Amino acid sequence: MSTNEEIKTEFSRSGFSLVEEDEILQRCVTLCINYSLKPSELVSSWELYHLNRQSVDQTVKNDEMDGFLLHLQNQQKESLMKEEAGLHIYSNRDVDMLLDGIPEDTADEIVTTPTNKSQRLLPDPFDSISKSRDYGYSTGKSVGHVTPFGRRVEKFVVRFNIGDVAAQVENGNNVDVENSEDDMIIKRVQTSRRCSLKVNGVGPKPGCRFMYDRTEDRFNALEKRIVRHADAFAASGLYEEQVDPAVASQRSIFAVGMICCDGEGHLNDKSILLQSSAERTSGQRVPMDLNRLNQFSIFPGQIVGVQGQNPSGHYLTASKLLDTVPLTLTADVDLPPAKKQNLDQEVLTLADESREKSEVSFMIASGPFTTLDNLLFEPLNELLAHAKRKPPQLLVLLGPFVDSEHPEIKKGAVDATFSEIFQLEVISRLQEYVEFMGSEVRVALVPSIRDANHDFIFPQPPFDIHIPDLEHQMTSLPNPGTFEANQVKVGCCTVDVLKQLSVEEMSRNPRGVPTDRLTRLASHLLCQRSFYPLYPPPESLPYDSSLAPQALQISSIPDILLLPSDMKYFVKVLSIGEGENAAKCVCVNPGRLAKGEGAGTFVELTYKGDPESMHASIISI
Repeated sequence: MSTNEEIKTEFSRSGFSLVEEDEILQRCVTLCINYSLKPSELVSSWELYHLNRQSVDQTVKNDEMDGFLLHLQNQQKESLMKEEAGLHIYSNRDVDMLLDGIPEDTADEIVTTPTNKSQRLLPDPFDSISKSRDYGYSTGKSVGHVTPFGRRVEKFVVRFNIGDVAAQVENGNNVDVENSEDDMIIKRVQTSRRCSLKVNGVGPKPGCRFMYDRTEDRFNALEKRIVRHADAFAASGLYEEQVDPAVASQRSIFAVGMICCDGEGHLNDKSILLQSSAERTSGQRVPMDLNRLNQFSIFPGQIVGVQGQNPSGHYLTASKLLDTVPLTLTADVDLPPAKKQNLDQEVLTLADESREKSEVSFMIASGPFTTLDNLLFEPLNELLAHAKRKPPQLLVLLGPFVDSEHPEIKKGAVDATFSEIFQLEVISRLQEYVEFMGSEVRVALVPSIRDANHDFIFPQPPFDIHIPDLEHQMTSLPNPGTFEANQVKVGCCTVDVLKQLSVEEMSRNPRGVPTDRLTRLASHLLCQRSFYPLYPPPESLPYDSSLAPQALQISSIPDILLLPSDMKYFVKVLSIGEGENAAKCVCVNPGRLAKGEGAGTFVELTYKGDPESMHASIISI
């Protein structure tokens, strides 16, 4: 049995002093008895608890013992789960099963063949269980048992439709689920012709140097954004000559600057600042009053044009706020003259080709591609099985693939490297899919900052994937990235910018006027001509300003904009500008393919030259 002296000696040996010695030692003796710990084991657990709390002083205080007790309880629970691999932790699903009268001993058994034909398990070539691999991680269930994802009843249910022929898409899905393997071989021959694919943009390359940005780089990046937008307002010829908003003036003025927050919190009526260009004006920040406006939507980092008055030089009262950069903004403002000419030729060529945009079909899915209770990648298997039955011309997969937020990845409870998991579970499955379907199909992959096997940086270089004979069919894009499929321009960004904007945005709308917040949030990216217009970014985003200026810039309004988010899935048509000159863009949030232990959603979209003639379906897997 542990004694007070033994425990005190172990603490002293580790360099800890006891503040309230008698009370602490008495509690430590009780902990040793209750948890069957030796004094050395108790002190080792304390050291781990001390390190996790990042405490500086080497003292043990009585008021810290309650937290230490909770730490010991968590340790005991984890060790118990490791020793008893078959231990089942009850959840709400188990309660529902008991209420429905389903015996517990049959909950983990193989599901028998249902009587309903539409609920049959897929044949062996597309079986999401038969192709699973085991890395040594476990949730107490063998690979041969059906997981909660495998027990789902509803499969490939259309949640939302947009477009003229949406009903045909829904009916087609229901028929395809019942196709046999022989039908699939016929289906493969009938696949539509292969689409062209061209990757645009100047994103970072694999192996690029990052996280060497300086304060000067950040300042220059912001200054270029303000100047570029100011030039666009001036080139439109619709507004007055721009002046310094910090200079006192009795007349109405027009100024261009960036919205800033006066403090570390969120924007409010008293914390709005406007920062102008240091090159063109003083570069000072001036408080701004928006109380005269009945409608606006602003966030930190947004470049706006402001018309108003500043009679004292200390406060700008806005009478009009312009948050949309005129469409006259060109894509080559930052390029040297030699490259401008080449780009102009390309733009003219693309303008001619855009008149001949042909139909292109997409299947779009965003990670995670495996459920939280395992790393079997069952949702990805099901998606590829569906893509074999109903092949798109272009399969677009948006990260994360090996999700760093997955419990098993966070704990490091796998017997393979992250790159090996990515290669075996993702690339090999895609390679098999491409080889099976033939040269008609293409696959595009976009990484995420949550990918444990890739560079933790934003903007992010593409995956370094080289598969002989398949490089023309499997393409990796940077994050964010732009590409053209059959002359249809597509932009994508896997950072959850919609969710981050929703946290920082401050808006005001007239009473009684309905508004669509998701549409407004997505429109901010096009209005600002940036895949990530928010500044400063949150601490969780590894933003590199030395890579950002060109990589984040949206040079022209894309036909389709892919913005995967934890917010609710949607397919919306955005309109930028007014009247006949308004540009339209189809914005897609496919949702997450896997949600917790259950199924998520993906999108099937067919684009026929313009947003009015496209049709799309959001489908739960």
